[in-house]
Amino acid sequence: MSATFTITTNSAEETQAFGAAFSAVLPAGAVLILSGDLGAGKTQFVKGLACGLGSEDKVTSPTFNIMHEYRALGWPVLYHFDLYRLDDSAQLDDLDYFAYLDNEIITVVEWGDRFSDALPGDYLRLAFSFGAGNERRITVSARGSLSTRALAAWD
Repeated sequence: MSATFTITTNSAEETQAFGAAFSAVLPAGAVLILSGDLGAGKTQFVKGLACGLGSEDKVTSPTFNIMHEYRALGWPVLYHFDLYRLDDSAQLDDLDYFAYLDNEIITVVEWGDRFSDALPGDYLRLAFSFGAGNERRITVSARGSLSTRALAAWD
């Protein structure tokens, strides 16, 4: 098992397909911290992830809403945060952010690395970067035992 891995995708559809496939190894309560420039593929990954978890909801970036909830069969399966517009981690209390991280629902946090003091003890970090043309590189690493087991399951 490797501590990290990198996958390369060449289209939005391939990034979504990776998200759908990756959903299969995520345990209940997994937290994914997504980082990368605007347009690097974070929301495309979440579209695939939600689909892989059985949600038929339309996935959009929650930049202006801060958080979206996606459901499957009437039940929440994914919380999707975007912290881009927040100024400091004190604002997370107003969102009840930490309560969302401490449950059995998978939580994805775009721009979560902006507030290192608010990172949970256990999470998967997905760093998105641009390659040539439509290429995207997604580097996945784990912190904590739950996330390390998920990463091992992917291998």
